Amino acid sequence: MGEILFLAHRIPFPPDRGDKIRSHHVLKALAKLAPVHVATFADDENDAKAQRDLEALARTSLVAQRSKPMWRAGAEALLRGQPVSLTAFHDPAIQRFVDETLRSRVISAIYVFSGQMGQYVPENWRGRLVIDFVDVDSAKFEAYAGAGNPAMRWVNGREGRLLKAEERHLAARADASLLVSDEEAALFASRLAAPAHVEALHNGIDSATFDPFSTLPEPSFAALPGQKIVFTGQMDYAPNVAAVRRAAKSLMPRIRSVVPDAQLHIIGRNPTAEVKALDGIDGCRVWGRVSSMPAFLRAADLALVPLEIARGVQNKVLEAMAMALPVVTSTGAATGIGAEHGREIMIGEDDDALVRHAVALLRDRQRAKTMGLAARRFLQDRRSWEAVLEPLPALVGFSGRGESHAA
Repeated sequence: MGEILFLAHRIPFPPDRGDKIRSHHVLKALAKLAPVHVATFADDENDAKAQRDLEALARTSLVAQRSKPMWRAGAEALLRGQPVSLTAFHDPAIQRFVDETLRSRVISAIYVFSGQMGQYVPENWRGRLVIDFVDVDSAKFEAYAGAGNPAMRWVNGREGRLLKAEERHLAARADASLLVSDEEAALFASRLAAPAHVEALHNGIDSATFDPFSTLPEPSFAALPGQKIVFTGQMDYAPNVAAVRRAAKSLMPRIRSVVPDAQLHIIGRNPTAEVKALDGIDGCRVWGRVSSMPAFLRAADLALVPLEIARGVQNKVLEAMAMALPVVTSTGAATGIGAEHGREIMIGEDDDALVRHAVALLRDRQRAKTMGLAARRFLQDRRSWEAVLEPLPALVGFSGRGESHAA
């Protein structure tokens, strides 16, 4: 039945951030179907160290170090009339690897993870093409264009406009365009110039890794006084930065006026200077990268996710729910989860509601425990990776699962 070429904008190892968690599980599932050849990028030293893990799974692979400065990507984008998202991920070595793999191997399907990697698929490719957009990037930049200084509004407006054209072009070529939720798929389809095959492939959760019953709390975190509210995520990602700024400056003072010992712990790699500056303000502490996210979640009392711009399904919400941790979240961050408000999750439309829900759960520990356990049961029933990836073989043109074809 041939082999599979997998193109991803970040190496799917280690699975320590939202997009890499999804690509990691998709790649593992594809490797059970056929030999897989992988071209991808490493962002930093930790990514580069993970190359051995990739080599153990892929038949052949190329990991390019993404070192192009943003100013250069921006200049190339202006010269070529392309979005920066494409020029930032353009690398001749990856193009050579793709071309050689298509010449020398019997590739029957190409799986593109993230729209930036669609540029490597030759226009004359006639095999199966699946593009996992994950979420609608163009809509995200359009939202960014609504705020900020005039220069950044222009930059983000241009990016949104050009990415929308690229999404339309790729969707017209693809046998299937995948999005992370039904809501995201409907939004994507509504923005296309012509009908295309668009469907949702939901995110799952590894409930064995995120298991509150077999995970010990992180000792240094558990020993801290007060009730522990956590926000987790990649802390150089603009929506996450905006969310913790909102939590620290707008929500925490009001929460602490009722629950004085409440503390906000911001956990995630690469915190920006703006995020680091929140450390020590109104009970906030910034941790940066930690060795075990499940261990920190196990020691927490509440997850607070006040995202204002949220595309797709938030893994931070799934992970907290899997750890039986009660979650208070904005409406956008709850999109695509499918959990019931008041039973498995608390959803607030504005600051007043978010504060009210957080205070209620912090003051009623039995209710918080009941909600956390209900959240875990919900995910185990509805969001295992095995369940959500069941459509994958048919999407890439393979009739069923087979033995692992890892290298």
